[in-house]
Amino acid sequence: MHKLKAITPLGKAEPAIDCIGALTITEVVDRAMASVASREGQTRALRQKLFEKTGLSLPEVSQSTQANPYAAFWSGPNQWMITAAHDDHEGLAAELKSQLGDCASVVEQTDGWCWFEVSGDTASSLFERLTNAPLREMQNGTALRTTLEHLSVFIWRFSADRVAVIGPRSSAGSLHHALVAAAKSIA
Repeated sequence: MHKLKAITPLGKAEPAIDCIGALTITEVVDRAMASVASREGQTRALRQKLFEKTGLSLPEVSQSTQANPYAAFWSGPNQWMITAAHDDHEGLAAELKSQLGDCASVVEQTDGWCWFEVSGDTASSLFERLTNAPLREMQNGTALRTTLEHLSVFIWRFSADRVAVIGPRSSAGSLHHALVAAAKSIA
């Protein structure tokens, strides 16, 4: 029997936590993710089914919504990313597919992305050095697709001092390095 051991996107046994000045950068590994795209002419049916089955409303452009245990953010025209606690929803994509039927295409995304949470009073200053996303003007719950260090990422603002950065898992090391270097520059 194989003795496989799960590793984080940064290739470690445990998630990275970096405390630099007033900031904490945490590698988040406890979220399941699935992309949901409405099929041709099915957006209204998708919205209705998802709400009936989960209580989750699909967000509008650049927004996010929550209905425990789920959260969602807009990722493109008629496309959303849905997240939930990994321990309780490891099969999130299959779960959503069975609930949504033929009105949506659902794809497992958990291992395709890395997720870092940046928290602290100087979070806005950090992101001013890395991206053109207007973090200081963004409302809580805003989720934008933008670039950070030449990488396509989602920036999801939870509060003025708590922001998630979600990027391609294959670029986790580069993304982490950019966040840490910018944090050191303002520490």
